[in-house]
Amino acid sequence: GIKQGRIAYQNLRKVIYLLVSTGAGEVLLFLAAVTVNLPIPLLAVQLLWLNLVTNGIQHIGIAFEKGEPGVMNHPPRKPDEGIFNGLMIKETVLIGVTMATICFLVWLWQISHNVPVPEARNQLLLLMVFLENYHAFNCRSETISVFRLPLQSNIILLLGVFGALGIHLVSMYIPFMQKVLGTQPVSLKEGLILIALASSVMIVSEIFKLIQRITIK
Repeated sequence: GIKQGRIAYQNLRKVIYLLVSTGAGEVLLFLAAVTVNLPIPLLAVQLLWLNLVTNGIQHIGIAFEKGEPGVMNHPPRKPDEGIFNGLMIKETVLIGVTMATICFLVWLWQISHNVPVPEARNQLLLLMVFLENYHAFNCRSETISVFRLPLQSNIILLLGVFGALGIHLVSMYIPFMQKVLGTQPVSLKEGLILIALASSVMIVSEIFKLIQRITIK
């Protein structure tokens, strides 16, 4: 019972971490764009799509994590400790700032190079989807490397991530969704560049986790 209680509490933290950190990234991106008088990066319907559809599918998978190795080796948490403890605050701020910085620099480059705003938004939206895909795997543990957690231990998350990505890719080719979301297909080169840029959120998370493990020791 104690083990299952700890796993449930950890999974709750992971879901909140995923949702709040990505939301923080979006807010910081908009604040940065408005501050330097750039066009609004994403439309309201695109934000809803990100938060309710693509990210909404992935956080369900996080809730089905089976528990991290050594879950019973941790000391009991303090009864008065909230979910947003020091670790949660640090990692949420770090990932939020990372996502916002990547997206802002891409947005700034696009606008400064006279990329049409609708086309730039389409690429930025896809970049955000890729960032959320990577970050969903980051959220499987707050301290353990993503590469030490077997993918087969949470097939639901794996299906959720690829399902969310698949839904968005399909939306880029369906005329009705293109009209509603302002999406359009991107070239293979553009897609690969966005995938590479989005991977930086996983690199930052891995460095943070490594520092946490060294500090704890």
